[in-house]
Amino acid sequence: MTVSTVPPAPRTGGLPQAFAAYGIWCLFPLYFALLKAVSPFEVVAWRLLFTLPFCVVVTVLLRQGKQLHDALRQPRILGALTVSGLLIGTNWLVYVISVLHGHVLAASLGYYINPLLNVLAGTLFLREKLSRLQWVAVILATCGVAILSLGALDTLWISLVLAMSFCGYGLTRKLAPVDALPGLTIETLVLLPPALGLLAWQALTPEGLAMGTSLKLNLLLPLAGILTGTPLLLFASAARRLDFSTLGFIQFVTPTGLFLIGLFVFHEPLKPVQMACFVLIWAAIAAFCWDLLSKRAPA
Repeated sequence: MTVSTVPPAPRTGGLPQAFAAYGIWCLFPLYFALLKAVSPFEVVAWRLLFTLPFCVVVTVLLRQGKQLHDALRQPRILGALTVSGLLIGTNWLVYVISVLHGHVLAASLGYYINPLLNVLAGTLFLREKLSRLQWVAVILATCGVAILSLGALDTLWISLVLAMSFCGYGLTRKLAPVDALPGLTIETLVLLPPALGLLAWQALTPEGLAMGTSLKLNLLLPLAGILTGTPLLLFASAARRLDFSTLGFIQFVTPTGLFLIGLFVFHEPLKPVQMACFVLIWAAIAAFCWDLLSKRAPA
């Protein structure tokens, strides 16, 4: 029997879903900019509350009720999803704060750092091995963050919290044996009490709740549930159809879009230390992607 030495062709069936997911995530700053009059805590609370019914409806439509029921009965899965829910809730809150306070570039940097942090986390927690070029990428990214800490310390925390919380979220979800939709549904259930607590606290402040004060906000705030759930489901669909390395390349669409929006739409000033940091991060990404390409090339 003859064994073919031709490497399998890259899978591309999920490209439309992947680009759609990352494209929607790129546009989030434009959506949150419409909510500048709303407290970031209230925005995140409504986002959580309106994501839950969206997930329930889609669960019914896709007939994944059994998977949801089975996951709810397993303490190990519930524990993991409690951790991942808290991590993604933290990520959402810091992201909304960064956009509403005019720090889109800091958010962009955080999501540039995230894929490289994922590589490092895979080495530390999943016993995955890094190539020399991947170690070069990690070192370049570390140098970039170190430079940023010298001149933009006021926004460095945004980038690091976004990168670390999303990395922790991805790692936890990778280790939790549950599909994307049941997992997201349980995560929103876990965050329901904190969300209700945030709304109760906001209602007692002098500003009160923004929901109900205008037709514009009454329409925009519920939209957060659809905008949150849709890209996550598209991403899950793409992940099942694409090679991991291909999906890794497309992942950089979101921080690039955020960078361009922050620079040209919100006209954020680009500090020299930020530019130096971005250059080192881009160099790290180039090294990382070159390593992936070299491994995929035929021998």
